[in-house]
Parts: sequence; C-alpha cells; structure tokens
Amino acid sequence: MALIEEMNKSGNWLFRWRSFLPLVLYLMASAVILAEADHHLPHFDLWWSCACLGISLFGQWIRAMTIGYTPRGTSGRNTREGQVAEVLNTKGIYSLVRHPLYLGNFFMWMGIVLYVGNWWFSAVVALLFWVYYERIMFAEEYFLRNKFGQAYLNWSSAVPAFWPRFAGYTRAEVTFSLRNVLKREYNGFFAVFVSFAGLDVLKNYVRNGYLDDTVLDPFWRWALALSLVIFIVLRILKKKTGLLNAAGREYTSTGA
Repeated sequence: MALIEEMNKSGNWLFRWRSFLPLVLYLMASAVILAEADHHLPHFDLWWSCACLGISLFGQWIRAMTIGYTPRGTSGRNTREGQVAEVLNTKGIYSLVRHPLYLGNFFMWMGIVLYVGNWWFSAVVALLFWVYYERIMFAEEYFLRNKFGQAYLNWSSAVPAFWPRFAGYTRAEVTFSLRNVLKREYNGFFAVFVSFAGLDVLKNYVRNGYLDDTVLDPFWRWALALSLVIFIVLRILKKKTGLLNAAGREYTSTGA
C-alpha cells in the first residue's frame, strides 16, 4: 500500500477510535502522579488551577465559535462511518484555520495535562497529540481534496492547517447559534471539570495517603458542582424538550 493510502487509512481508523484518547491520557496522567509520589507533587494553588482551567475553557471557546457558526452540510461534519460534506466550509473561523475543532481540543487537553504539574509529561502529550491528529487531519483533507478539487486547493493554500493566521477573516454566512453549541458541547464541558477534579483527588490521595472530605479541594468541589448542574439542565433540555433545536443546524458528530 502506498504511503498516501496508508496515511489515509490510519487517519480514518484513528478518527473512529478517538473517543478512547481521553482514557489513554487519564491513564498516563495517573501513572505520572503515582510515580512522582507525595514529595514531588505540587500543592494546590488557586492561581495555577485557574490558569489551567482557563486554558481548557479557551479550547472550549474555540470549539463553541466553530460549532456556533457552522451551517448545515458543510465540511467538518464527520461521522463514525466516514467523512461527510456537501459544501466546503471556508468562512468564519475556517477562514483563519482549517481544523479549528482540533485546535480547540488541543487547548482543552493541555490545560488538564498541565495541571498534573510535570513539564516533560506535558511536552510528551503535546507531541503525541500532534502525531495522532496529524493522521486524522490528513484523512479529512484527502477526502476534501478529492471531493472539492481546485476549490479545496485554493482554500488550503491560503489558510494554515492548525495554527491560525489572524488575517483575511471572512464573515460566516450564518448567525451564531448558542442553542447548537449548548446541545452539542455540554458533554465536553462537563468532562473538563470531571477531569480536573479527578486529577485533584488523585494528587491529594497520593500526597496524604488517605481519602476523606478534604481529598477534593474546595475550588474544584464548587466548580464540579456548578458544572454538574449545568450538565443536568442541558441534558434534560436536550432529551425532553426541543428548546435546544436550532433551525438549519442539524445535530451530527463532528471532528471532535
């Protein structure tokens, strides 16, 4: 098999199994925390916690800006079965960067990884993230190039793949849909807080050697409680009502 076909095949395979990537990162983070033991672990610091959470929420914001302006049938609507696109999405945030959802994912995960408090681990995860998602981006662009031809080549030659260029912005053709964002992103939003809380519990347990009511720092306790309330409300609205349905914005899986 030629290398280009191999890259495409492996990229599609990695995309189908991307849901397991967080589990791998959790296991790696846990191993690092357990290996460093209590005297190496950084103690809770409010400013560092807010900084790491801010990085993750910045990634969530990038995803929200992408999904909120994404119209029906454009590129970026990928499913477990493969790539899906009726038209090429080149406006809005897609006029700055070709893979904004993956850029958002990067910041979401790096905030969590940085909270582990180990710099070499953060560097390794950043490298693994790039290797993993480079294959997925290749598979997506292989599909788009074959489907849209010269239109894709013109767009890709002017817009970078991962790190945005802050020039040449083209306004999106649709208005921002908060409903679409809330409907599609509440799981990921809650997962961010669960991840931080889980790492905090593990760090405190390793440091102190026991579990009690202080194993989760108050900051993360309140943050987790608030995110849980938001998660429950949005889930009920999605499952039991039509309040989060947005006209012209079908709900499908994306390159998450």
